[in-house]
Amino acid sequence: MTRILDRYIFREITLTWLGVTMVLMLILLTNQFARVLGDVAKGKLPKDAAFDVIGLSVAQYLTILVPVGLFLSVMLALGRLYRDSEMPAMMACRIGPSGVYRPLLWLLIPLAPAVAWLSVAGAPQALAAVDRIGAEARREADLASIEPGRFTVFGSDQAVVYGESVTPEGDMENVFLQRQADNGLVEVVVADRGEQIDSEDQDYRLLVLHDGRRYEGVPGTSQFRVVEFAEHGIPYRLPSLERADPKPRAMSFSGLRKSGAPEHVAEQQWRISVPLATIFLAFLAVPLSKSRPRAGRYGRLAVALLVFIIYFNMLSAAKAWIEQESISPALGLWWVHACVVVLTISLLAYQNNWHKRLLP
Repeated sequence: MTRILDRYIFREITLTWLGVTMVLMLILLTNQFARVLGDVAKGKLPKDAAFDVIGLSVAQYLTILVPVGLFLSVMLALGRLYRDSEMPAMMACRIGPSGVYRPLLWLLIPLAPAVAWLSVAGAPQALAAVDRIGAEARREADLASIEPGRFTVFGSDQAVVYGESVTPEGDMENVFLQRQADNGLVEVVVADRGEQIDSEDQDYRLLVLHDGRRYEGVPGTSQFRVVEFAEHGIPYRLPSLERADPKPRAMSFSGLRKSGAPEHVAEQQWRISVPLATIFLAFLAVPLSKSRPRAGRYGRLAVALLVFIIYFNMLSAAKAWIEQESISPALGLWWVHACVVVLTISLLAYQNNWHKRLLP
């Protein structure tokens, strides 16, 4: 009978977890899809990379959706069993907490390592891939991405470019360009047409202007130099594909371990905390879901959401305190997990009268 009940509880929790996770994922992906479409419309992302970015976002979302989805699914599944008086009937058959935790472990055994991989390696790699797609989009931007009749910031030196019209081949007509050097010298160029060509250096390209005039000088003075030209090439540096200072969230776990910077230590502990939170929340949901027969199935959801919000907010606060060096990394995020473990054990002891057995 126990094996039948194990399969029954496992099926209830698993099906509920799949439904909750899918609903939450669809909500987040809908919001992400609108954001990605906006970036594509602004030229920040190429059109063919939109679905790649959305797919990579799934790995980042699952890192948080799996813990919260499992927590809510245990609350909903066991809440239904309490409401329909099935759980009291099981307890009358001498089914204790171990009879509930055993099928829950069947689901935790594959989920916890999967969340650990996502948190430690999968999500950071996905974030780094998204950053690289954005860098490649900025690097591959050409004159065809400039909207006719609008001023556009172009190149890594933040030059302002205006073209009255742009041909399908990417050539501009009636071009205006303005850029400023580090020494305060301002350069303004007007030309009949302009085109972009590759240079021998892969990190540079040339904006070649034809039949125009260049003005150089310092604003507010009368010392300007005017040069007329038939052809004038202006080199500009392409954005780098590799960030000089990558975000801690996008760094590899080995890179975080080699660094002793507070923000890297905090990120390292955060990645370890996510799979731990998945396990602790699942264990906490069992005593937290206990309710009276015929009570509302969703009556405990408000408590569950409050516990989840407090838990992850405390983890985020502890992470910020490590970055600010307000607390020791040895204490780190571990005290938050310890509080949840103590709360779980206390609820189980109270509901199962363990304290009466231990105390005379």
